[in-house]
Amino acid sequence: MPTAVTPDRSASRYEMIRDTLRSAILKGVAVPGLVLVEAPLAQLFGTSRVPVRQALTLLHEEGLIQRFEGRGYVIGGPGQEAPPCRLPLTRALLGLEPLQHLIDTRALGERVYDTLARAVTHVMVFGHYRIDEQHAAETLHVSRSVVREALMRLRDRGLVEKEPYAHWLAGPLTAHAITEDYELRGLLEPDALRQRASAVPRTELQAMLTRITTAQQAGAGVTRAAIEHIEQDLHVTCLAGLPNARMAAIIGQCQIPMSIGRVLHEALHTSMDDAMLNEHRLVFESLLHGTVESAALSLREHLLRARERTLQRLKVLSVLPEPALPGYMQRLA
Repeated sequence: MPTAVTPDRSASRYEMIRDTLRSAILKGVAVPGLVLVEAPLAQLFGTSRVPVRQALTLLHEEGLIQRFEGRGYVIGGPGQEAPPCRLPLTRALLGLEPLQHLIDTRALGERVYDTLARAVTHVMVFGHYRIDEQHAAETLHVSRSVVREALMRLRDRGLVEKEPYAHWLAGPLTAHAITEDYELRGLLEPDALRQRASAVPRTELQAMLTRITTAQQAGAGVTRAAIEHIEQDLHVTCLAGLPNARMAAIIGQCQIPMSIGRVLHEALHTSMDDAMLNEHRLVFESLLHGTVESAALSLREHLLRARERTLQRLKVLSVLPEPALPGYMQRLA
């Protein structure tokens, strides 16, 4: 479980850039003679030139790259006379995975929010917890106001609550609460789909259906990220833009049980949910055929079945060991 957020400082960035380039050089992925230039590297890493310049300076001091008559640095130490080779700097040249994020370029507040959201959703199914705002700020190396803002956003999602002049509280996510949430979702989400179905471009609907097909073909090899993307497609993207803001807020607050799937996956290393994928497929096939009412009825049926699956998963989680808590969270009796 993440317990700290790397501050948005140039030092952390240049260290990450240096380590990435050093690894590529030492592994022989970035070949001798390849020219490294500040501007393309800055674009690749999603940062300014300053941390790139610092990283290149350190690599030069280590003897992994050297100056030459042209602009930039050339890979190779003293005695390596490979001719300079100017190629477009890409992930492939550095041996990086296509989806690997080199640097987290989100705003600091977003990173803190994501860290706290993950911490809360990981533990709320196991009991009732207190969150110490000041301790969280110290642990995450941010100001208390940043933490407070993130917690207020989590409160809007129904993930935490705050008693007057007291600590923030999270959980417990009980069977009764799950039943109530699904009851509300069963009433509101089908109607929201009726209202917003025509606003979702057909190309996006087709892409959503393709993601389901791809997940089904992957079988047990499907990733949790893919499953969560599919859940997001139906329960968030397709319902976005509701003119009734209160209705949209209630729907969002009632989608907390979806976090159970994530916790169960990380505990048991399982992502596949054949029933869910088939139910989602029925909704999108109806939408693509223009039968919105059929899609809405299929969505309601999916939510009824999902409620029973979630309650069963909650029983499984009840016998699993409680995950390690970050220092700013304390279990309440």
